[in-house]
Formats: sequence, C-alpha cells, structure tokens
Amino acid sequence: MALGSQRAGILRLVFASASRVAALGCAVGMVSVVAASRLLGSFLFGVSPLDPLVLSLAALFVLLLAWLASWLPARRAASIDLMSVLRAE
Repeated sequence: MALGSQRAGILRLVFASASRVAALGCAVGMVSVVAASRLLGSFLFGVSPLDPLVLSLAALFVLLLAWLASWLPARRAASIDLMSVLRAE
C-alpha cells in the first residue's frame, strides 16, 4: 500500500496466493488418491475411489475452505492503517 496499491489489489494478491496453494494441494491430493485407490476402496461403501463427482466436490470444498481461510487475513491486510505501520518501522 505504501507503493500505491489499492485495497482491491491487496485483496486480489492475498486471494491469488491462497488459491495457488490450494490448487497445488488439490492436485497433489488427486494424484495421491489415484495412487492409493486400492487401499481407499476398502474403506468406501457405495462409491468408487475414483468417482469423478466425489473427487470434484472434494476439490471444490478444499478450494472454498482455502478462500474462506484467507478472507480474514486479506481483509486485515487491505484495511491496515499505513501511517501507523510506517511509524512502527
């Protein structure tokens, strides 16, 4: 913000960072599910371990949770009082 960034830019930056980390986590999770599908199949009843609906809903839920978890820090970073931070430094 000291270099001229607007509130929307700060929010976008924090949400983009959180989304990248969550997307990477989803990708690693999907690869892990495919690798462990035989083991997972013994724990699941009525659904396949590679069911596309379940996997896509799980990935969507993880991305939604990441967005919600980054909302408070993003809002806090965007609403910081710049003068008090610069005085503290």
